[in-house]
Amino acid sequence: MFHPKMVKFDETLKKVFDEIDDYLEDNYGDLYSLHPSRLPRGEASNKAQDGLFNVGASYTAGFGSIFGKGYAIEIRMVTLEKVDPAHTKEIEEKVKELLEQKLAEYFPDRKLYVSRDIYSLKIYGDFSLGALYDTA
Repeated sequence: MFHPKMVKFDETLKKVFDEIDDYLEDNYGDLYSLHPSRLPRGEASNKAQDGLFNVGASYTAGFGSIFGKGYAIEIRMVTLEKVDPAHTKEIEEKVKELLEQKLAEYFPDRKLYVSRDIYSLKIYGDFSLGALYDTA
């Protein structure tokens, strides 16, 4: 069983990542050639399946993290080319900036933060769901 508020949260978070994916494709999508088995941008039904970038998150319980539970962010560039570390750093900084802006926009009633947590970015903060069904 899935909590309806968690489903809504995840759907909204997917919209955030899709917007960030669009930004990355528009601004950095020509840096490297696509992996030969990867569809060009816009040819798959899910932005995570095409184009140079795949940005998403996986929920983590936070064991070993200084921030605790949250969403570990994955930024993938789907290419066979060697990716310049300066590009990686620049893109990660832009993703962090965009995430902070979009989380505040899409989740204005929550205190959500984005920080580097060991090897990747992480979203952490208020993931409370309240009652399964609101009675108000």
